[in-house]
Amino acid sequence: MADPNLYLKGGVIPERDNEHYIIRLRTPAGMLGVEALAGIAKIAKKYGVTDTHLTTRQTIELLHVSPEVLDGLLAALEKNGTPIGAERNEVVNVTACLGNANCKYSVIDTLSLARKLDERHFGKEMPVKVRIAISGCPNGCTSERLNEIGITGLRRPIRNEGLCTGCGTCGYYCRENAIMIENGKLRLNQGDCMLCGFCIHACPFQYINFEDPLYLITLGGRRGRHPKIGRTFYIARSEDDVVEIVGKIIYWIFRSIASDKMLPEQLTDEEFAEFREKVMKSVKPLGIEGVDPTNAYCLQQH
Repeated sequence: MADPNLYLKGGVIPERDNEHYIIRLRTPAGMLGVEALAGIAKIAKKYGVTDTHLTTRQTIELLHVSPEVLDGLLAALEKNGTPIGAERNEVVNVTACLGNANCKYSVIDTLSLARKLDERHFGKEMPVKVRIAISGCPNGCTSERLNEIGITGLRRPIRNEGLCTGCGTCGYYCRENAIMIENGKLRLNQGDCMLCGFCIHACPFQYINFEDPLYLITLGGRRGRHPKIGRTFYIARSEDDVVEIVGKIIYWIFRSIASDKMLPEQLTDEEFAEFREKVMKSVKPLGIEGVDPTNAYCLQQH
């Protein structure tokens, strides 16, 4: 018979029949080496698991697991480097797109950031469930702004007006129609620009440069029945700054958020401002300097 403490772990989820369990694995950013993946299949087969499920949070679930095999199954998964995941009021699996190592649109290393946040925060007991999602650009492939904590990579274009020919290629590829050509000259509407950087790739003469990547941090998003876009919390300049700021956010969620409602339901505009003030006061001694968020379309609240 399995250790009773196993049933307290968030990654052990009762099935509908109340006789079997779903075992959710910890797979930060959904990344698995081929050997670890093969190991999961081998372990599943050994313990009588015939079906698996790939979740929206980039984890793998083993379905219809008998309680009699839980001890051996979980020990084998731990040895395989694919341990049990989280589900309850915890910091759950950190999700991320592939980032700039693989995607031509991404402007940040999402996988490095996901690993750092996972190492620091995964499985922490919280008053509410905390989901962290990272997208390498405003395309938002991970729906990061619909998570309690979202991180979006941004890139501000720098146009060389002296060399620009006014060909209009960048404007043609701009998905926000933020670039106009007037009298042979380029005009950028800052209020519509999403800081995605797509125009940088589009310029046939490579006359558009860019600043270092930025990291938009949003707070209080949610999916579910009543989706909500997270509010702009901060715009950081480096991966390390993001790690520190997210750490402070998680600390203050633990300290000051109640357990009877999900985080987005507890943050009215006034409550969000108060919560942000507490977090930023604790960030100030770290000497982190952010960026003014008022001039980009993707940073405005709708």
